Amino acid sequence: MKQAILIVLDSVGVGYAPDAAAFGDEGSNTLGHIREAVRGFAIPNLDRAGLRAAEMLASGDDASAGLSLSWGCMTELSAGKDTTAGHWEIAGAPVSVPFATFEKFPESLVSEMETAAGVTFIGNYPQSGTVILDELGKEHLQTGNPILYTSADSVIQIAAHEDILPVDRLYQICRACREIADRERIGRVIARPFAGNPGEFVRTAGRHDFSLQPSSTILDLLQDHGVESIGVGKIADIFAGAGIDSSFPTTSNQDGCETIDRLLAKKCESPRLIFVNLVDFDMLYGHRRDPSGYARALEEFDEWFGTLIGRLSHETLLAVTADHGNDPTWTGTDHTRERVPLLVYDGGPSRCLGARETFADVAASLADWFGVSQADLPGTSFL
Repeated sequence: MKQAILIVLDSVGVGYAPDAAAFGDEGSNTLGHIREAVRGFAIPNLDRAGLRAAEMLASGDDASAGLSLSWGCMTELSAGKDTTAGHWEIAGAPVSVPFATFEKFPESLVSEMETAAGVTFIGNYPQSGTVILDELGKEHLQTGNPILYTSADSVIQIAAHEDILPVDRLYQICRACREIADRERIGRVIARPFAGNPGEFVRTAGRHDFSLQPSSTILDLLQDHGVESIGVGKIADIFAGAGIDSSFPTTSNQDGCETIDRLLAKKCESPRLIFVNLVDFDMLYGHRRDPSGYARALEEFDEWFGTLIGRLSHETLLAVTADHGNDPTWTGTDHTRERVPLLVYDGGPSRCLGARETFADVAASLADWFGVSQADLPGTSFL
């Protein structure tokens, strides 16, 4: 029974994209700069599979041969460098019109959201999610007013202490704002619950992304043809549940890998796609500009990845890629416009897949693998 495993290493870019200068990111290189910055860093399983070769290809160098998986890199077409645009393009729906972004939400929009949600916000400026808790967490505890903030992404982020506003109430607030965000074409409304005391606040596992509904994707197409679509991590959130049959939210990269293990241990009763997002690289280390932490997370994934390869059969397609970059040595705290790696196992000999012109080649390849017509989805199969 055919199955596919698509793993997105959130933010693991392999070098600045051809149009990076337009985003202020020329020279960024998430993985390359981690290699330079962290002494002793080693990911032997991924490099034997082709990750280092993908990096070389992304920079125009000759890639190595004799690797265990097929390798390549991909360039983003979408008008943005955010999570939503990256994942949607991977699924065959490039974002041609940029999502709305804000340095500060207009007072009229804030007032409308407050009325819809029945709250009064504090904040309303761009900031790191952990820093803003230090800046406004105490005021939130005193007033009970949720914290509103944003970033370079198209996102409304709303934070609240779980003892002040229970998670269910925070979700209600976000759902009310989501209706307004749809009209404004804002990619995500993110609930950011936290706990603890001033000076030691911690974000909890109740994060939830309320996303804009995508246009038709490979997930819908496969679902229509009897292929079960399973989301692991925040996949269901990113696609607003569209085309997803079942969802397994996770608390960490390790939890995500263990979820894959459990799914693979179960007999495959029908064709299925296991679509995985591993967010720790981006959320915990890229945005916080922590090369050492990022390196440790990659090494931990590499160790698990080494156990995966031997479990793959000729009926399993594996594709490992990323949705954007987030160079932990770069200025600021935002994503970086980079090419992303592509590692593929399809039961055949390893080969160079080249520098692909769009992330949507993944969607085209999934259609090819499961033998369904690609219809109007863009992209070219690499199989």
